[in-house]
Amino acid sequence: MSHAHTSLNYHLVFGTKKRAQLIESDMRDDLCRYLGGIIKAEAGIPLEINAVADHAHLLVRLPPTVLLADLLRTLKANSSKWLNDTRFPRRTFAWQGGYAAFTVSQWQVARVSAYVRNQEEHHRKRTFREELIALFERNGVAYDVRYLPG
Repeated sequence: MSHAHTSLNYHLVFGTKKRAQLIESDMRDDLCRYLGGIIKAEAGIPLEINAVADHAHLLVRLPPTVLLADLLRTLKANSSKWLNDTRFPRRTFAWQGGYAAFTVSQWQVARVSAYVRNQEEHHRKRTFREELIALFERNGVAYDVRYLPG
């Protein structure tokens, strides 16, 4: 077989630095479009993107040539710069240093897409910390509570 045939879907989650509540509702659509544009520029496909006050969820499909860590670095650096240039003239916006990433089987894409789309509803019932712990446990990811949001 001379070609690579892949279905590489990822659910990505990353928060604002110190969990600052900086992502206001009136800027969320623009931020999500901007993040989607970065993904497209990196040869990926944004399947679903959403943000709440202190974090973002992305469901993306990537070609095997795109390294996940490189994409996350580009997403966070470029969107931070854009947000500071357009919304935070005192350069107060920053993303946290880390992120969470989970692979998503093609048959689970619709379910995860709905989950990403309904973030506001999810956070009426559980905190970002509770959400991350549930995601880690559901996906068998070891974690250290010292690095989780308060």
